[in-house]
Amino acid sequence: MKKYIRIVAGQYRRTRIEVPDAPGLRPTPDRVRETLFNWLAHLWDHDFTQKQVLDLFAGSGALGFEAASRGASFVLMVESNPLAVAQLRKLRDKLQATQIRIHAGDAKSVLSRGSVSRFDLILLDPPFGQGWFPDLIVSASHLLTEDGLIYAENDSEIIAPEGFAALRHGRAGGVHYHLFHRIATQT
Repeated sequence: MKKYIRIVAGQYRRTRIEVPDAPGLRPTPDRVRETLFNWLAHLWDHDFTQKQVLDLFAGSGALGFEAASRGASFVLMVESNPLAVAQLRKLRDKLQATQIRIHAGDAKSVLSRGSVSRFDLILLDPPFGQGWFPDLIVSASHLLTEDGLIYAENDSEIIAPEGFAALRHGRAGGVHYHLFHRIATQT
């Protein structure tokens, strides 16, 4: 039996996203996505139009499609599971979402290669129980714009790494979610 979730708001609101049956894939719950994007709307004065977003562990694409739906100018989704990549491309093409690019590959290789692009928001929702945090936040930080934010989702609370502070955090069932920003250095 196929499982679906829906995009919460924006231009693609109510669009169904098919969730591939893949190990470790668990889409961000609707309530958590709604909370995250309410936080971002507040911080960005409801204007996503100039924002570039990196969804580093795209999975079902729920977070990346939500960002695109709300007007992000560019969304890069990175996913290593071939079934999930196929589903992401299928939905992107159906929506004619030309602002979305999908990279089939490993998140760690994307981080180690670096990029000339800088992102206003990096979405980090890796498989639970593998000890990704807080090192993943530090590894991803070189891809942030000066005022960029990192969203991190985990099965336990994440302590902000050195140089970062939590702007917001919440918990829904077994999901802990956080929004981090870099602390300005004193000169």
